[in-house]
Order: sequence, then structure tokens, then C-alpha cells
Amino acid sequence: MSADVPNEEGQVVEDLLLTDAFLIKGVVEGKFSRLAKVLDAAARDFIAVSNPVMVDLRRGEVIRTPRVHVNLSELVLAHELVDGSGDFYQKSLSELGDEKTVRIRAFYNGSVGLEISGSVRPLAYERGSLDRNFFVMEECNVRGLDLKLSSEFDLVSQLPYAILSRSRISYLYDFNDVSV
Repeated sequence: MSADVPNEEGQVVEDLLLTDAFLIKGVVEGKFSRLAKVLDAAARDFIAVSNPVMVDLRRGEVIRTPRVHVNLSELVLAHELVDGSGDFYQKSLSELGDEKTVRIRAFYNGSVGLEISGSVRPLAYERGSLDRNFFVMEECNVRGLDLKLSSEFDLVSQLPYAILSRSRISYLYDFNDVSV
């Protein structure tokens, strides 16, 4: 399911989490399904990440620790590093089936202003009947990180997909022009 990507110290990195303060690379503990499902089904306020490398978004400083607990309400976006050639990955991206997607630009107005653009199911950012806290954006572009501070930020500037926290978005443009 995951591409075991080693970081510079040879530790395995499976997951990326972006909060208001840090880019966190590590392994979300207790994950037995897709990261999007784990985040939406979390019964606790915090998720544990093993062997994280945390990069400060404003200064680029790096913190390494054996474990960190991340409050779900702090997540802006998440990404699961997966093997893009695998059948499981291709199937998960095609879960939308024939459902069309729309382009949106979402803005997060925190300590670092971020613009996140890509394709989503129509009105995926609305809570709707599924009552989910997160939604998936494909062909995700993230702007607002100072790429000169850390080479780690290159990893999140363009992602094949990202899991966005609905509650952390300040405003967005829906180019489909669908009324709510």
C-alpha cells in the first residue's frame, strides 16, 4: 500500500501532515486502511506519528523526535506516500468512477497563508450527508510555502492528491459555479 520512502536518516516515511506550524513526515501509527479513512474515523483528538521529521513552516528549522501526537483540528492537509504504479493506488484514485470533478482553489489563512488548488468532487468541501471532516483533492498544487527555507517544502508544492481538512479552509473558489 505504501511506498516505503526513507528520509535522510534512513527512516521510513509513509505520511505527510501539514499543520499551521509544521510539515511533518513520518508514519501515522495504527493505520490499517487509507489515511483519509483513518482521519475521518479517528475516535480521538490526536493521532500519533512515529519517527517524525518536523519542519517549521516559518523558519525552516528541523526537529526530529521519536514520536509526536498531532491534534486533528490542527491539520490543514495530509498525504499518504503510495506506490503510484500499484493497482491498489490506481483503484483508490478511480473511486470517483464516472463522477465528474471540478477545479477549486482553497485558501487557508493562518500563520502561513496557503493556496491549495486542484480537482474535487462537486461540493466535496461541504459537510453533506456523509458528515466527514476531510475531503480528497486530486492534482493538488500548494502555494505559499517559502521554498528557499527548506527543500522539504518541494515535496508538498505538487502532490498527486491531498486530504484537506474542511474546517481549516478560510474561503475557496469553486470554478464549477454550482449553487450551494
